Amino acid sequence: MLGVVGLDERRESAYRALVVLGSAEVSALARRLALSEADTEDALRGLERRRLAARTPGRSQRWVAAPPGAALGALLAQQRRELRQAERTAARLAEEYRGDPAAPGVHDLVEVVTGASAVAHRFHQLQQGAAREVCALVTANPDVVTGTQNDAEEPATVRGVSYRVVVERALLDSPTGRVELLTALGREEQVRVVDRVPTKLVIADGSRALMPLLGRGADPAVLVSRASGLLEALMGLFESVWREAVPLRIGPDGITAREGAARPDATDLEILSLLLAGMTDVSVAKQLGLVERTVQRRVKGLMALIGVGTRLQLGWHARAAGWVRDHP
Repeated sequence: MLGVVGLDERRESAYRALVVLGSAEVSALARRLALSEADTEDALRGLERRRLAARTPGRSQRWVAAPPGAALGALLAQQRRELRQAERTAARLAEEYRGDPAAPGVHDLVEVVTGASAVAHRFHQLQQGAAREVCALVTANPDVVTGTQNDAEEPATVRGVSYRVVVERALLDSPTGRVELLTALGREEQVRVVDRVPTKLVIADGSRALMPLLGRGADPAVLVSRASGLLEALMGLFESVWREAVPLRIGPDGITAREGAARPDATDLEILSLLLAGMTDVSVAKQLGLVERTVQRRVKGLMALIGVGTRLQLGWHARAAGWVRDHP
């Protein structure tokens, strides 16, 4: 528990024992911890360097614990300062990364990554760097990273990144594929299905894309594209496939394709109705017993469902389609 302030298991155990005992000889503390006296002395010296313990004056073999509130509080405050500095540095680096140079060279706009390990790393990196949305076209036969191996997806959704994914219908026939889709739908990702996707593709925040390159070599290779005409074309490709795809949902018998006209569920309709009545996202969340992020994610999902880019357009469509009644 105290690893965050730099204590390993041995030093933490020594400090906890000293707090309980108040003070102790090295030999007695060693017996209590089931350690050698040399290892116990080493742990105590580590605590001393962090001002968590000190030798009793005049008795070099007896140690006393520093008050936890003051000593640990000082260490935690230092950690918070370092964390804030790291966050500021990360923010500056992110701004530099997203920077739009006046005349970027071709080598700054595209990058070729080769080798299974490097491709998998870049695939995870793309998702870890996403702040708003990840869009993906997924084939039934992944070459490098399967859905169960994609350990960057869940942390991204937890921090509020929305996912729009189009999968090939053959994935529904695979037991592993159905488990992956159930997991994605359970995280409130938007998933649609088509008979066949034109290519594998991942796009993060509309600013970076990753797509496979076909080659004769055995090693997989991908093209990473940043803000450019190519990226805009890839985004347009995804949106065209997304519009033609059929939404998936979890039904009584598992995953089913929602054929026919797209329509929100009962919770979506309640959210729309309250928003059109003038309530804020926070108020809607409280009213329906949801968290604010869920409200925002569902609104984004509705906008994607009908292909609009603003909440104003969503409201107009909702009224025109008869999804909500006018409020007095």
